[in-house]
Amino acid sequence: MKRDEKVRYRIEELRRVIQQHDYNYFVLDKPIIPDFEYDRLFSELRGLEQKHPDLVTATSPTQRVGSIALNKFPKVKHRIPMLSLQNSYSPDEIVAFHERVLKFLKKEDDFQIEYFCEPKFDGLAIELIYEGGVLTHAVTRGDGTTGEDVFPNAKTIRTIPLRLYDESPPPLIEIRGEILMFKKDFLELNTQQQENGQEPFANPRNAAAGTLRQLDPQVVASRSLKFFAYAIGKAEGITFFHQSDLAPHFRRWGIPVVGTTDLALLSYKKGLSCVCKSVDEAVSFYKRIEEIRHELPFEIDGIVTKVNSFELQTALDFIARSPRWATAAKFTPSRAETKILNIVVQVGRTGALTPVAIMEPVVVGGVTITHATLHNQSEIDRKDVRIGDSVIVHRAGDVIPEIIEVLLDKREKNASPYKIPSKCPVCKSDAVKLTGEAVSRCVNPACEAKLRESLKHFASKRAMNIESLGDKMIDLLVDKKLIHTYSDIYRITFDDLIALDRQGNTSAQNLINSIEKSKKSSLNNFIYALGIRFVGEQTAKLLADYFGDLDKIMVATPEDLLRVDGIGEKMAFSIYEAFQQKSFRDEIKSLLKHGIEFEIRTKKGRRLSEVTFVITGTLPKPREEIKTQIENEGGHVLASVSKKTNYLLAGDEAGSKIENAKKLGVPIIDWNKFQKMLEK
Repeated sequence: MKRDEKVRYRIEELRRVIQQHDYNYFVLDKPIIPDFEYDRLFSELRGLEQKHPDLVTATSPTQRVGSIALNKFPKVKHRIPMLSLQNSYSPDEIVAFHERVLKFLKKEDDFQIEYFCEPKFDGLAIELIYEGGVLTHAVTRGDGTTGEDVFPNAKTIRTIPLRLYDESPPPLIEIRGEILMFKKDFLELNTQQQENGQEPFANPRNAAAGTLRQLDPQVVASRSLKFFAYAIGKAEGITFFHQSDLAPHFRRWGIPVVGTTDLALLSYKKGLSCVCKSVDEAVSFYKRIEEIRHELPFEIDGIVTKVNSFELQTALDFIARSPRWATAAKFTPSRAETKILNIVVQVGRTGALTPVAIMEPVVVGGVTITHATLHNQSEIDRKDVRIGDSVIVHRAGDVIPEIIEVLLDKREKNASPYKIPSKCPVCKSDAVKLTGEAVSRCVNPACEAKLRESLKHFASKRAMNIESLGDKMIDLLVDKKLIHTYSDIYRITFDDLIALDRQGNTSAQNLINSIEKSKKSSLNNFIYALGIRFVGEQTAKLLADYFGDLDKIMVATPEDLLRVDGIGEKMAFSIYEAFQQKSFRDEIKSLLKHGIEFEIRTKKGRRLSEVTFVITGTLPKPREEIKTQIENEGGHVLASVSKKTNYLLAGDEAGSKIENAKKLGVPIIDWNKFQKMLEK
């Protein structure tokens, strides 16, 4: 076998292996190799593609993230309309729906109709279009006739395969489903929003919808969205006879459906979807799912009942903008009345002061709640929440307890408006509210509350991933004065742990092993773990990919940082200021001395190293292909022309970016000059 053929074969093999591991991890939640081994495979693939850019394809795992930010999403007309369902709030309506079906079909009451029942997701409907097995479009429902093509964003969702797992896929298949945000990811996102001084999302659906419509795919990639399929649109080269026939094909193609994950879903004896032989079984399914809804990892607000036979669906047709063959029966919202006993202020790792209402215990959705975050002073003022108030609470997204209404007619006459204190409740330092932010912050770098939360962030799964170092253990180690900094974690000994209350040999050794294991990390995980304000997982990855070396990041100026596509002024100055602090730099040096290692990424010798481009107009190659070529040579592609742009690559019919480049003095090059740059 020739060398070129060996390289091509290895690249294809790596793509197949990585795709399978992505499915195991993101869909089945059953990874079979450690993260370190996965990163090694991914790095090998990326390295081979950088050396052989002609072998890069749009469906490679390395191409999930990398699209430039868009100005808007193109409109796309659905081949078959995406209709909405009629809603009701009672299982009795399922019976009424059945009676309407019988009447329209002119069947007697004893005529048996088979129904397919499944949860009604509370997310964002989307249509994935696969042509020849390759994902080519991802279109939102829109008005049912025309939606927006959010393809660059959908590519970043790891549960959506870029290519179907099928050697002979259908020429065309439109797979419809829902974009969701799991409850735990919603909670993490809102925590990050608050720490950054931004308004939290109201519920997982709003978070998912707001994320998917971001014009920058990098932002979408930084948030954990999931996809579940439940229907088809246009299909060529394949025939289905029943609604229940879809799931087996979806699974075979690598498309997730409810019941395929291992997130406590398969433990339910009948799963989360089923074929019901009668309307009575459909009603029973509704009641069973209502009982377990709060135990699910994602939010649902009812069930969907569909006539299982596609032949009968065709006969039933549509009425107005809804199908006659399907209905949605929603669950009654879970809420309860309770009383606010007190309002306390908690301090986060960045010093953000968050007011929390302490309430009389009340059961909402099967869970006893005693606390509800009030976010910030503006939120308190808007809802006019006071100590002693009787309130109505629910769980936003079945996760976060939230006060949705104050019962003013029950308010005590002497109740006073609540104001967040001007001092940190832990260290008593001044709390400062910065311009443009919604929260006040403790600015004392030695605040113990900030220390505890920072250590918990450092040890978390997505940072240094110190598995046995949980929140309670961190609190205990801080209380015992054993840790004051990140590097103190790596100074802990077995004898230190054994001396603690209720610590046995096994648990102590497990923690020591976890700490040692965490020393092998990645550069982006390490940067994220440091807890620099505004630096989330995606920003840490952008920094690692751009600079490739920790030393370069530590000495980068704000101007250097602004050259990174996806990093703005506020973020750049936050990163710069963090590394200007001697204590912060010393702490990093101490961590490295304790043996923390990570992969070093280098762009040395690549022809466009650190050169930034903006692309405009019609060029001989597709824009995405040109962008990939530039990035493979160490360069970067920006969305718009600015002072940090090195070149504007302009083709035919170039727009206003030409004028912007001239005003800013940015060199304008054509395709021929660009090719000569690559030849140097």
